[in-house]
Amino acid sequence: MKKNFKVLFLVVFVSVASCSFTTKEFNDPDKDKLLLDLISYVLQKGHYDPKEINDQFSADVYENFIKGLDPLKRYFLASDIAEFSKYKTEIDDQIKNKDLSFFDLVYSRFQERMEDVKKIYPDVLSKSFDFNEKETINVDYDNLAYATSLKDLQSRWKQQLKFTTLSGYYDLVEDQKNKEEAISSSKENKVQKTMEASKTSKKSKSEADEPFKPKPLADLEKKARETTKSSLDEYFDFTKDLERKDYFAIYLNTIVEEYDPHSNYFAPPEKDRFDLQMSGKLEGIGARLQKKNDYITVIEIISGGPAWRSEKIEVGDAIMKVRQEGDKDAVSIVGMRIDDAVKLIKGPKGTNVTLTIKNVDGTISDKTITRDVVELEETYAKSSLIEKDDRKFGLINLPQFYFDMENYKERNAATDVKKEIIRLKEEGMEGLVLDLRDNGGGSLRTAVDIAGLFIKKGPVVQVASTGNKEVLEDKNSEIVWDGPLVILVNELSASASEILAAAMQDYKRAIIIGSKQTYGKGTVQNVIDLNQWLRKNDLGDMGALKITSQKFYRVNGGSTQLEGVKSDVVMPDRYSYIDIGERDYPNPLPYDKIDAAKYDVWDGYIDYDETIQKSKARMTQNEQLALIDDNAKWIKERRDEKEVNLNFKDYSAEIEQRKEETKRFDAIDEYDNQLTFESLPYETALMKQDTTLSAKRMRWHKNLSKDMYVEEAVHVLEDLKLNNIKAGKVADIKN
Repeated sequence: MKKNFKVLFLVVFVSVASCSFTTKEFNDPDKDKLLLDLISYVLQKGHYDPKEINDQFSADVYENFIKGLDPLKRYFLASDIAEFSKYKTEIDDQIKNKDLSFFDLVYSRFQERMEDVKKIYPDVLSKSFDFNEKETINVDYDNLAYATSLKDLQSRWKQQLKFTTLSGYYDLVEDQKNKEEAISSSKENKVQKTMEASKTSKKSKSEADEPFKPKPLADLEKKARETTKSSLDEYFDFTKDLERKDYFAIYLNTIVEEYDPHSNYFAPPEKDRFDLQMSGKLEGIGARLQKKNDYITVIEIISGGPAWRSEKIEVGDAIMKVRQEGDKDAVSIVGMRIDDAVKLIKGPKGTNVTLTIKNVDGTISDKTITRDVVELEETYAKSSLIEKDDRKFGLINLPQFYFDMENYKERNAATDVKKEIIRLKEEGMEGLVLDLRDNGGGSLRTAVDIAGLFIKKGPVVQVASTGNKEVLEDKNSEIVWDGPLVILVNELSASASEILAAAMQDYKRAIIIGSKQTYGKGTVQNVIDLNQWLRKNDLGDMGALKITSQKFYRVNGGSTQLEGVKSDVVMPDRYSYIDIGERDYPNPLPYDKIDAAKYDVWDGYIDYDETIQKSKARMTQNEQLALIDDNAKWIKERRDEKEVNLNFKDYSAEIEQRKEETKRFDAIDEYDNQLTFESLPYETALMKQDTTLSAKRMRWHKNLSKDMYVEEAVHVLEDLKLNNIKAGKVADIKN
């Protein structure tokens, strides 16, 4: 296990050498059939838990491919589905026989239906909508029946287009209302409110400078329809450039993803993008996106990137529209392929892009982000000294488990954490908080090495592959920090984060505070270049296959898969009731157990279990925590709503009601934990020459001062008592 790279929430192993599979010839002159045969073979031979290719597998591929092409049921008719259904249990046989009949039928019919829709939407949008009509739309697409005819399909599109246009119409009406209020107010307030209105205005700067003249509502409705049509025109311009091979890649991925959610086929362009991600050259807004149903959803904020620095976007947000700097209108990306959406969102460093976001709490707002490259420095470990009364504690924030690919000893997360611990000890630290919240993983070796900073030598994680198990150990008996230790986690702590937290929990070395459980991603992936299998290939680049090849297990024998790490002290957050973990993806590998490794529980505390009980008792009495839990439940309720009003008055009233409801949660952001946070002397010296660093740390400390999770971590550190006979004085520092 040599090279570990962080991709999404994974610990990924990149393989460029031939795998030890049985030799097989791949010489079909039809590239699609050859790809199907090659991918099926590699999956069966190389996957950790290969699926049986049977009728159930066939039915799953059938359902997911159709849903992947038409998630909102706006293209296929019921008659199409009836025709497709004869293949429902035949796809397994077609895979074995390199038969593409099912794909060819669905692909050709989808092209036909797209042409039908291209005739429908311009006609619908040529006529005004009646927003005074009492009407609702059901957005529970999973339980929606397919349209029975083209006339029925047109009615469905009319309602969907009305829904999209209503959103734009509401924005225009609100924008005009804000400007009218600014004009009617006093001169001083007029200047201020005009500035505020211009911030929310969707017009270009040159247009905003023109004298304001209110427009009739009919004109605003027409403009909203034109914007909707323009967005769809752009969408279909994108799809026009797609070729059969692009849709075939979707079909192949549908087959591959039946094995597990982290196994994927990379067509050549996607492989190039994957390699670019691996190099760390990320440019754009600094967020990883995934398509869920018809929405492009944020699944990770890259530490140090523009979105992270702006604090305007968070995991779970759905991006609905994209507006380029200088453009008057935004482009809707609802229903758009993720690759096409990303092309709109990305752009040159220094340019602005405005995203219309459906926030985690269900509200909709515009967020302007300045594109940039990810600041690598912000992915590194950083520390702060916490002062409470006359005691000092340390906090180390670790955004990811990084390392230098060329030279592990050059710089890595473990050596940086070690340095920060030493510096904090020099300042009189009495207890340490290690913050792994939002840490999606990275290098497995650094996780093992960091664990070794807190324990004597012993196993840290078990890694199993088919018929084989390896125990990764810390082999150095010296300890850098043997004082009280708390680890903070949340639902987005994944992979290597879970390995470290699990090991510290199993050893009873640290108390874990945070979400009910962590992400639950306990698998390892290999990326295999498919071209290596072909001796003579005149069909071009075949792409690559990422497959799950190993599984992680705790030292106690339990897997981190699905179960994650369950916190010793559970503290709710806004994600508590939202489906964002491994268990919420289709086809995850199951949880299981293996034999425990041999390890000795830490005996440096005298009141480990009592401290956990005290913390739990505090949490039951905490009003702020109850408010956070209420907010999490409220967010869940809003996200589960399936009926949306298409009556403007009702639609507006619901938005205003949500704004009022959210006011009671303002206290969450206004909280003050009464702790003092200070940078260490070496950073304070750097800040004198680097004002940017100073601003970053000021912002970080401001956020920490509102963080009740850190506050509780300090309470736990205060409660933890060391076994003085065991601990004596702080152990020698590792070399």
